[in-house]
Amino acid sequence: MSHITLHTDSPATTTCVPNAFIDDYMISASGEYVKIYLYLLRCVNGNKNELSISKMADKFEHTEKDIKRALKYWEKMNLLRLEYNAEGELESICFQDSSENVPAESGDDSDTCISAAPAAPATPKRREYSLDEISDFSKKEEVKTLFFVAERYMRHPLTSNDFNTILYWYDTLQFSPELIEYLIEYCVENGHANTRYMDKVALNWKDSGIQTIEQAKQASSLHNQAYYAVIKSLGINNRNLVPFEMAFIEKWMKEYGFSLDIITEACKRTIQAIHQPSFEYTDTILNSWKNNKIRHLEDIADLDAAYKKNKKHTSASSPKVSNNKFNNFSQRNYNYDQLERQLLNRSI
Repeated sequence: MSHITLHTDSPATTTCVPNAFIDDYMISASGEYVKIYLYLLRCVNGNKNELSISKMADKFEHTEKDIKRALKYWEKMNLLRLEYNAEGELESICFQDSSENVPAESGDDSDTCISAAPAAPATPKRREYSLDEISDFSKKEEVKTLFFVAERYMRHPLTSNDFNTILYWYDTLQFSPELIEYLIEYCVENGHANTRYMDKVALNWKDSGIQTIEQAKQASSLHNQAYYAVIKSLGINNRNLVPFEMAFIEKWMKEYGFSLDIITEACKRTIQAIHQPSFEYTDTILNSWKNNKIRHLEDIADLDAAYKKNKKHTSASSPKVSNNKFNNFSQRNYNYDQLERQLLNRSI
């Protein structure tokens, strides 16, 4: 295979691992995938810009398929962009800015993925607040309280980015101070004390039309129920779901409008069919049910019955071919009257 060229959208002179990668991606990823990502990062920042799949496979004592699988994973996470030549060979890997693709609670991915995960909603326009504007906002008692609460929960002085993010929720998304406080509390309690993650949750709430604490609590409860129901039905018990997998759950609930009992039924059928968890396979089942206007488990039973009836009818109407070994030869059509006359003439 030809050499692969590495390049990056984010210029850097040292091997620096982005905080977003450590905070939001590394924990959920396979250890082998993390090794390969770090190795690529080291190569691109060490002016070692040419390598190959085979060389990486030798270095890590993996198969080439293992390396390709890792690269595909990081492409799904929007951290790498794989570029191919006209022959379909991988010729270039581009690092993408991880700070712009931090996964949300709902698992939204901002760039196009190989998987069938849904695209993220349009992001409300942002603006950079000046120091004077931040100072003016701080004169409002409710905003001053927000900054104080955020510092207490995050346990560090707020940075310029933190101030801008909180004001974005308050000024652009029009979240109430109470909802913002709950947002911060909710994220910190779930182990995410950085405003990058909180911002993604805020955007998800905005897209879902959440405006009150009660609505946020209901959405969080439903999300948690769906999360644990899916991982249980798919037999996933040794890891957390990654963002693009959680995006499927959001798709099934919001876009398809399915209830948990239908989603878990599709998950169970996935395991029965291919004996391993696959969100893509489950999505195929659910998409089919959506097209057949399935809304209840009873509808699935009716669809199954119709499928079996049609299959039985098709099987019955098809000509049966005997397994007799003589059927392996071409059958001849004989004129028995003519053969009889020939035999009589020979006898005479």
